[in-house]
This record gives sequence, structure tokens and C-alpha cells, in this order.
Amino acid sequence: MERSAAVSSLSWALVVGGAAYLLRQTRRCGQYGRYAEPSGRCWPAGPAWFLQEVPAFLVPLLLLGSAEPSSATGRSLLVWTFMLHYFYRSFVFSLLTRGRPVPLKIVCSSVIFCSLNGFLQGHHLLHCAHLQLTWLTNARLSAGVLVFAVGLSINIHSDHILRRLRKPGELVYRIPRGGMFELVSGANFFGEIIEWCGFALAAWSFPAFAFAFFTMCSIGPRAFHHHRDYKRRFEDYPRSRKAIIPFIL
Repeated sequence: MERSAAVSSLSWALVVGGAAYLLRQTRRCGQYGRYAEPSGRCWPAGPAWFLQEVPAFLVPLLLLGSAEPSSATGRSLLVWTFMLHYFYRSFVFSLLTRGRPVPLKIVCSSVIFCSLNGFLQGHHLLHCAHLQLTWLTNARLSAGVLVFAVGLSINIHSDHILRRLRKPGELVYRIPRGGMFELVSGANFFGEIIEWCGFALAAWSFPAFAFAFFTMCSIGPRAFHHHRDYKRRFEDYPRSRKAIIPFIL
């Protein structure tokens, strides 16, 4: 299969898969975390998050090692931007998380997804994309990386707030307060969506757009389920908060 055909096929798979996942979550949220089934094999949260996220860091890293020296400019910057999120998820978040055990089927499916998506983004940027650095491209690249950085900061800060709600070993739920949680119930999800929208703006490619679209379809509905669950659990839950988009939705 030609490079362009492989990239196109994987990108369309993300778009179609995202739409299908969105439709599925209108009926039932993804079964991990607070929505996990009580039965079934599970892995501790830390090792599970490491194993399922690290392929999206390692695969592009291997591709970087085989890339031509001329790739070590704008395209390599975008690859490192992509990898930065997964470095955090694999080597920082996985060590700090106090989340519930993750079902084995979720871990396996995430390993496959992160491996394929890591290959798609890295391969396209390093081997297929033609990045002509004009003033317009530089402005879009800079704006996209800035938006990504803002989203990553929101995501990391929101994870920090959620961790502080629990003592080690606790599985209780409390109302998160502070940061973007003052505006939306899914502040961590909001931050991650902003990240990948920024990445798509910077990369300006179909694979990056497809991943941003898949992210919105997969964790956007989860924010709505969390919002509904918070309101069900807590009578004093702030009524001014939205689910995922501040002041709107």
C-alpha cells in the first residue's frame, strides 16, 4: 500500500470510528473509571495508563530516529508536540493517578489505538507531509502550538485538582473546585480537546484533524455523562457549570 493510501485509510478510520463511538456513547458511556462493570479482569490504574499510552510516545520516537536530517525542523517540532502529551500521560500521570483499576479490554484496545495513531501522526509528518514555511504557515504553526500548550496546561492542572480530591486508596467522589472546573464539569477533557485542536491547527493536515475529531467524539460525551453524574450525586452541585464548553454546553 502506498504511503498516502495508508495515511488516508487510517485517517478515515479515525473519523468513522469517532462518529461510531459518539453514537454509542449516546446510549452508554465508555466502561472504565466510574462506569466500569464490577466484574471482569482489571489492571491497577498506574500500570494500565502507562501501558496503554506509551506506544503513542515510543512509535513516533522510533520514526524520528529513522527520519532524514531535513525533517528536523517544523515537522519534527510537530512530532515532539504530539509526543509531549503522551510523555506526560505515560511517565507522569501514570505514576500519580489515584483512579480506579482499568478493565483489561480497555487497556488492550487503547494499546492498539495509541500504536496506530502514533504511527499515523509520526509517519505522515516525517515521511509524507510537505511543510512549506511561509509567513502564513509560521503564524498558523505558532498559533497552533500555543493553543496546544494552553490545552495541555488546563489538562495537567485539572488532573492535579482531581487527584487532590482523594487520599491514597480512596475511591470516593467529591465536587472538583478551582481552575476550569469552575466553568465545566469535564475540565480535564476540555483541556485535552483544546490540545488536539491546537495540534490540528499547527499541522493543518487530515490525519491531525481526524485525531482531533476522534478526541471530541470519544471524551466529549464522557464529559456530559460526568456532568449528569455529578448533578445526581450532589444536591449542591454548582448549577452554573456546563458540561464541556464554558458558558455554552
